[in-house]
Amino acid sequence: MKAMILAAGVGERMRPLTERTPKPLLHVGGRPLIEYHLRRLGTAGFEQVVINVSHLAGQIEQYCGDGSRWGLSITYSRETEPLETAGGIGQALPVLGTAPFLVVNGDVWSDYPFGRLAQYSLSEKERAHLVLVDSPPQHAQGDFLLQEAGRVAVRPDGVTGLTYAGIGLYSAAFFDGMSAGKLALRPLLDAAIEAGTLGGEYYAGRWEDVGTPERLQALNEALQQ
Repeated sequence: MKAMILAAGVGERMRPLTERTPKPLLHVGGRPLIEYHLRRLGTAGFEQVVINVSHLAGQIEQYCGDGSRWGLSITYSRETEPLETAGGIGQALPVLGTAPFLVVNGDVWSDYPFGRLAQYSLSEKERAHLVLVDSPPQHAQGDFLLQEAGRVAVRPDGVTGLTYAGIGLYSAAFFDGMSAGKLALRPLLDAAIEAGTLGGEYYAGRWEDVGTPERLQALNEALQQ
């Protein structure tokens, strides 16, 4: 199974840190955020990784190289301008191939075991499978509900749900009919919920959305304890 790390964003909320350093290369616990993903992917048995790059792309390519030091083979999907999540995945589909693939946001930190998704098989009616976590304070209402049958559902207004961890397993068919160019992921997720083809699981382990300098600092301090 292949994996894709989303690393093309500008990181506007992380300014001024991201003016000279792409967000996936910001350090926590003594190493760049993206290296935690690469190490865990290699440990989980993944061999081929696609990284989409745009903002300060050369720095990411120089640091990650061909991936061999983590036992990986890295291919880069270069975007002239950031295409957002779905747009970036769509551009990389020719490299990702037709088999299901793992996607992880480059700006999250988690101890989620990637091997769990490597061993997971999408059902006939499941075109994507999301990892959902407890909602953090900055996103207290969450994104979705998770039903007992493992189906992701819409979160009604006023109801507290779970947050998409930025980690998921996707089939190429999930992106069928998507037009090329800049496109967010949420409309596709909502369409999959309506079609009954979006599954998910709850993860109770450690997860952090490293979206601001303050949260980066808090995670760095926690990892150094």
